[in-house]
Amino acid sequence: MPAISFQSVSKTYPSTRSQTGPGVRALDNVSFDIRQGEFFGLLGPNGAGKTSLISILAGLSRASSGRVLVHDRDVVSDYADARRMLGIVPQELVFDPFFTVREALRIQSGYFGVKNNDDWIDELLASLGLTDKAHANMRQLSGGMKRRMLVAQALVHKPRVIVLDEPTAGVDVELRQTLWQFIARLNKQGSTVLLTTHYLEEAEALCSRVAMLKQGRVVALAQTSELLKAASSNVLRFKIDSELPKALADKARITGRIVQLPAHNAHEIEQYLSAIREAGLVAEDVEIRKADLEDVFLEVMAEKIGMPAGVPA
Repeated sequence: MPAISFQSVSKTYPSTRSQTGPGVRALDNVSFDIRQGEFFGLLGPNGAGKTSLISILAGLSRASSGRVLVHDRDVVSDYADARRMLGIVPQELVFDPFFTVREALRIQSGYFGVKNNDDWIDELLASLGLTDKAHANMRQLSGGMKRRMLVAQALVHKPRVIVLDEPTAGVDVELRQTLWQFIARLNKQGSTVLLTTHYLEEAEALCSRVAMLKQGRVVALAQTSELLKAASSNVLRFKIDSELPKALADKARITGRIVQLPAHNAHEIEQYLSAIREAGLVAEDVEIRKADLEDVFLEVMAEKIGMPAGVPA
């Protein structure tokens, strides 16, 4: 029995007064399972349907068709049981300004019928670096501390499935390390984790398997290692202070001074470097590296690579 099962899930939002037509199709027949104890990544560009899928999983929205099960409980017909097994960390900073950190966690526990769990609350506070904030009012917390609090609230009832929706967006390095150490420990103890993130290096490091969404459809679903093996190239990486020739710029991923170009073989690398020299430019800190998950993601989104053959979903 999978921890989460998405079965032919589609979602269409109705047209507004300013729109015509059948509406906006956010999800189109999405189907995949997440195994118990798995650390699973759900990736995709903005507007791909990730938030719609998680909203349906959480019971905040209903699918137009299809079913979602959490440990074999339907999120619509068995909502209470399904929701009890989920701990969801949302993107938005949502908090009640009238309670202290400890009070808020006790109240959150009560929503799930959990009492006398101060030992677990203490462990959450310690693991997330919130112990010294236990008696602080929620509105006094910094943005990073509020993000930690959202994680604590999601875990206070000890859910079997943890859903992290962009949990490290806009937070500092210390929180990232603290969060991932704690979540990795829970995962090793048997918790299933579903992660959405735009930090693909996190997904590569943490997720054993990933699904990639594009325009509401699953376009890749495989073990992370198999997707990396399916990458079509290595990457030539260097720094440059001037604008690249258009022929190279059209192929490159450019971040500030850093340029990265897909390189299938040594001949292609020499062609790139020759073109740079002929343009009168100087490349610094030149290196060749293996393709990472971000390279794979960009190739999948550009439809230059498909799901590896023979990889079980």
